[in-house]
Order: sequence, then structure tokens, then C-alpha cells
Amino acid sequence: MAALFKLRLASLVVFSAALGYLMGVESINFKVLTALSIGGFLLTGGSNGLNQAWERRWDALMERTRNRPIPAGRLGYIEASIYSSAAAVLGILILWIFVNQAAGILGLFAFFLYVFIYTPLKRVSSFAVFVGAIPGAVPPMLGYIGATADYGLEAGLLFAVQMIWQFPHFWSIAWILDEDYKRGGYRLLPFDDGHSSRNAFQIFLYSLFLIPVSLLPWALPLHHPMVGIWAAAVCVLCGGAMAWFSWKLLRSRSSKDARRVMFASFFYLPIVQIAYVLDKLTPF
Repeated sequence: MAALFKLRLASLVVFSAALGYLMGVESINFKVLTALSIGGFLLTGGSNGLNQAWERRWDALMERTRNRPIPAGRLGYIEASIYSSAAAVLGILILWIFVNQAAGILGLFAFFLYVFIYTPLKRVSSFAVFVGAIPGAVPPMLGYIGATADYGLEAGLLFAVQMIWQFPHFWSIAWILDEDYKRGGYRLLPFDDGHSSRNAFQIFLYSLFLIPVSLLPWALPLHHPMVGIWAAAVCVLCGGAMAWFSWKLLRSRSSKDARRVMFASFFYLPIVQIAYVLDKLTPF
């Protein structure tokens, strides 16, 4: 079940949502935070499981996914679909009832977009990455809305940072796994010419975009910034590192440098989001 629900990924989603919640509260309501964490975990796990059920035939063709529970025969398609659907529905209900209605609606929207739009689109067009980036950017927004019940500017700024981050993150993974993805019929790099200069340039360009976008919680709203100068400094340093590794990829077009971008992106998001929270809690 851990493999079906992608336990590590679901845990990272919960971590991001919890940080978003901390950005939105003055005092912590541990019952709401617990409900947010459990609901978010079940919703993410169920979405991941339905994604695997949908993609079982193509997962069997790829080296990185052929050992997943369904293509490997450890779990049946119907069984996996029932478990995953039940987890997702329960997660949405927990968010709706025990967090707030706004969080439940956002969770339902993310679930629908990920499972029913992004998943089938992956084999049709590289535009799937843009579609998938929307539910992928929901966790910190979900946490903030769980705290405030408000679809406001602040929640949107947290969403924007994670949205832009996903492009260099996901495209660097797609670069490394390009041949394997092609076996499954997936089109996930921006252009269909593999390890090309224009694909590398897209990764570099969106890495650059991360710097100004990550500064928005400091720059906006004008009269009451969400974070202070120290978080802004962390954003510039981390964004600069991402841009540097992406620039090296643009010059070399090697999988080795793409792997460096990927690992840099793994560190970037939690460091920046933790910096936001710490700077909010201890403003200078």
C-alpha cells in the first residue's frame, strides 16, 4: 500500500501543506492541523493510486515503474482502484468537515484535475506538465486556506512559488528519464527533440523565474508582507543555485547536469518554505 500511495511523495505533500498552514495562523489549532495532515495524506495517496491504476499498462513498459504493485502483479487493478478511491474520498471529506469547506473544495478540484485531466494528457501532449503543475502546487495553498478559509492573495503567492518550481524540477527528471518515458509513450519535455538546447533553455528560464516569484511573499502585499528580508535572502541564494545548475545544463546538455538540477530542486522547495515560516515566526 505504501508503494501504491507513494508514501514518500504523500509525506512531502503533507509537509508542504503543514508549512502553508503555519504561514496562515497566529496560533496553532492542532486538531485542524492533524485533520489537514490526515486528509491531505489520504487525498494525495488516493490520487497517486488511481494514477497508477490508470497507467498500469504503460508502467509495465518502463524500467522505473514496472515493479510498481499493479504491473508487477502484487495488487489487482480493481482492488487498487477501490482502495485509492476510498482514500481520496475520505481525504476530501476530512478536509471538508474537519478543516473547512474551502479546503475541501480545493482538495476536490486538485483531485479531479490530477486524476482525470493530467493523467491521460501525459501521453498526448507535453502541455500535461503545465496542467499537472496546478494540483502539484496546491499543498501550501491548501494549508493556508485550511488556516484562513480565504482564497486570497497570500494563498495565491504560496501557490505561485510551488507552481513555478515544478517546471525545472519535473523537466530535469524528464530529461534524465527521457528514453524510459518514451517507452511508455509519455511526452513530458517541453519539446519532442529530447536533450536539445531549447529544452535545456526552458529549464534554465523557469529556474530564473523562481527568483522573482519566490520573492513575492516578501514584496506583496505592500502594506503587510508575509515574510521578512531574511527569507527573501534565502530565496535569492537558493534561486541563484537553481539557476546556476540549470545554466550548466544549458551549456552541457548532459544527464549528469540534469541530475544536479533535479537534486537542487529537491532541496530548494523545503528550504525556501521553511525559511518563510521561520521568518514569519521570528520577523526581523
